Amino acid sequence: MREQRPQGVNSLCEQFPEISVEELMRQLQPPPEFSKARFENYKPDQRFPAQAGALAAAKQFVTPVRGKLFSKTEPAPGVYLDGGFGVGKTHLLAAIWHEFSGKKAFGSFLEFTSIVGYLGFTEAIKRFRDYGLICIDEFELDDPGDTMIMSRFLKELTGEGVRFAATSNTPPNALGQGRFAAEDFKREIAGIGERFLILSVDGEDYRHRDIEAHSRNLDERELLDWLSIQSDPYLDKFSELLGHLAKLHPTKFRKLLSDVGALAISDVFELHDQVAALRLVVFVDRLYEQQIPIRTSGDIAATEVFSKDMLGGGYRKKYLRAVSRIGALSELY
Repeated sequence: MREQRPQGVNSLCEQFPEISVEELMRQLQPPPEFSKARFENYKPDQRFPAQAGALAAAKQFVTPVRGKLFSKTEPAPGVYLDGGFGVGKTHLLAAIWHEFSGKKAFGSFLEFTSIVGYLGFTEAIKRFRDYGLICIDEFELDDPGDTMIMSRFLKELTGEGVRFAATSNTPPNALGQGRFAAEDFKREIAGIGERFLILSVDGEDYRHRDIEAHSRNLDERELLDWLSIQSDPYLDKFSELLGHLAKLHPTKFRKLLSDVGALAISDVFELHDQVAALRLVVFVDRLYEQQIPIRTSGDIAATEVFSKDMLGGGYRKKYLRAVSRIGALSELY
């Protein structure tokens, strides 16, 4: 459909963003959805006392700590918020970030692993060692390689006095109430997890999202009609978009989307390439952070893009999160 792109509709495949290390570091802050998240506007569900408990513990965690190294009498160097979708974990994490007055960074697990890969481990430690707080959203316990990278990252920086706050990536239909996720976290980060304060955040998804969401497929005319009423619209063919993303480091995805008001993707098909699928997960995360509405056309709906084998495999939780987010973005505007 590239040749049929209407006037005023742009293509992501024609964008080649460049980003400096300084700009990359400046991006490490809560997404717009959580720019106003504070302890004061977190409303615990009274049916689930653990939410009020997590709020109180999060407030206590972020109180100022003197000195760089932690002794046994000092607060834990990290707090881990464990629970399902939509119970306010990211809100609390962003509130911790906003409340902290020192040098700080906020990003998803995949963002931090991408940055470590982009900078190199030694340079990443050098860049982050003078931070007071690092917040990691959706700690990916299902990726052994990246988890061990982050284990080493945390170990090195906690030795420098850096404090950490993290959330789990446990969906509501996995690992019961998330208790096992907390145990996995302790084990996977090679002993440092024992020094983290584990906060269970029980409850229901306040958004009542369907993790098995189903987006609607449009025909070509509907797709173009939708684009015609959007601001800053973009249109790309799915295969070409996947090829373009493969040429860019994931740290550039946010800048790639910085001017996008709405995104239409044509000719969507089911993925069987794990590398392309995982890259798409990162891309969807960036779309979701910026709340960019999407619509698609093709052989299948966008929420069906991951094969059954993928949804039953080791990266199931990543794909379920992406499906949920694709469904949510497909309902915007």
